[in-house]
Amino acid sequence: QVQLVESGGGLVQAGGSLRLSCARSGRTFSSNAMAWFRQAPGKEREFVAGINWIGGSTYYADSVKGRFTISRDNAKNTLYLQMNSLKPEDTAVYYCAARNSMVVVTTTAGYDYWGQGTQVTVSS
Repeated sequence: QVQLVESGGGLVQAGGSLRLSCARSGRTFSSNAMAWFRQAPGKEREFVAGINWIGGSTYYADSVKGRFTISRDNAKNTLYLQMNSLKPEDTAVYYCAARNSMVVVTTTAGYDYWGQGTQVTVSS
């Protein structure tokens, strides 16, 4: 089993920045691909960004390209999401996810482990 714990959410004004963290523990492997998803009220959970833990290749949803950056710290076993130029439409609960494969996919069904989520609210 893999445990994921997110932190770093909060309330920020439009144009501001936040950095989310996801600490992973348990039966983790360097081959795990990891990702951030988000879910706004009344909407489906959607892919935001993903990373191949070994090589560091990154993938982004079009809506966040150029504004968000996903990264990982191998020594700390932690995943990050740096979010800049935030918009009100970025308001959602953000989830960290991991899968038993090194390949990043963009569907929720492709991930085996999930964190509890952290709320991000962007005011206009």
